[in-house]
Amino acid sequence: MNTSELLLESFGRIPEAVEATLKGLDSDKLTHRPGGTGNSIAWLLWHLARVEDAQVADAAGLEQVWTAQDFAGSFGLALSAEDTGYQHSSEEVDAVNASAEHLLAYYTAVHQQTVDYIRSLKDEDLDRIVDRQWDPPVTLAARLVSTIVDCVQHVGQAAYAKGLPAN
Repeated sequence: MNTSELLLESFGRIPEAVEATLKGLDSDKLTHRPGGTGNSIAWLLWHLARVEDAQVADAAGLEQVWTAQDFAGSFGLALSAEDTGYQHSSEEVDAVNASAEHLLAYYTAVHQQTVDYIRSLKDEDLDRIVDRQWDPPVTLAARLVSTIVDCVQHVGQAAYAKGLPAN
């Protein structure tokens, strides 16, 4: 197995978990906030998709799927098109209200862009510096791995929230 195949396998586990988490959820369950202040499933999965979209598009030199395929417009959120959910207030978490179908369609499109990009990579590409704002600077390999970890954490949180009783 080469590096691209390993990354494809790792990113490839996320869509199945997203789809399983969304299965059977209605609007009330998607927007329910555990404990009244926790992140909703809709927010967690939207944020997961936005993070993967923003990080991979930036590293690849591509436009984000969010704007390129007008998901920003079709979601109709009261948030800027650049927003990924980082440091959202409670009101901004509440603003993320989308159907399971819409969330899945967006994540599926993001995942496809990710797969297409990873298939184009050679091992030596992974040492390329993609962010000099950190010490040490962030390589493409580190960015992709951190994106995988972030996505897995968020889909796990969403799956956990799905299993909580509604209050």
